[in-house]
Amino acid sequence: MMTAAQQNTMNTELWQSIGAIADNTALMRRLTRYAKRLAKENEDPTLMSKEEFFARVDASREEYEKGEYISFSDPNEMNAWLNSL
Repeated sequence: MMTAAQQNTMNTELWQSIGAIADNTALMRRLTRYAKRLAKENEDPTLMSKEEFFARVDASREEYEKGEYISFSDPNEMNAWLNSL
């Protein structure tokens, strides 16, 4: 983890570098494409939209209504199943 001082130094260096190429359209395009790729790497894969969430809830309800689910008689049985995954 970075300290606040390290973060400030890095931010300053970044903005100075951007300033150095700001008047060069081709370099700014390249930087923008690269920054977008980096941002995608940082996305949280566990996040989902509201629509995706409710679609998963609906699918789970349908599976439950069809009897397609797993039940456990006690926590030990559940833990054994989880450990087997």
